[in-house]
Amino acid sequence: MKVVLQRAKSASVSINEAVVGQIGAGYVLLVGIADSDTEAELDYLVRKITKLRVFEDEAGKMNLSIGNVGGQILSISQFTLYADTKKGNRPSFTKAGAPDFADKMYQLFNKKLADTGLTVATGEFGANMQVQLINDGPVTIIFDTENK
Repeated sequence: MKVVLQRAKSASVSINEAVVGQIGAGYVLLVGIADSDTEAELDYLVRKITKLRVFEDEAGKMNLSIGNVGGQILSISQFTLYADTKKGNRPSFTKAGAPDFADKMYQLFNKKLADTGLTVATGEFGANMQVQLINDGPVTIIFDTENK
């Protein structure tokens, strides 16, 4: 499983020009699922993401978690995180999870995040989405469960 986390001041996702999810300050997560992923990977990433200390404390040091600052999450499915660009100029996506499996795991991931008490907004799995965000920092962290 791969997740690109961006700290944001605000963010939204739209489908056909209609906003389907939006947040204030928090994280935008781009989430990629592989067929080999299990609930163990979901649990690992939920723990890492919710405990990650990248928000500034009163001294200006990145020392606070998303829960400490009352932040929110916008989670976007992103199969293109599994693009293989080794051959040619057209990426292959064969390493991305099968749609039915990936959708199920993505929904479970979002539920597990919400179960921690955080507000979680989402896009729509498999849809063509437009994501807008005001990046904060910028702070961008890449998680890959193959390298945990």
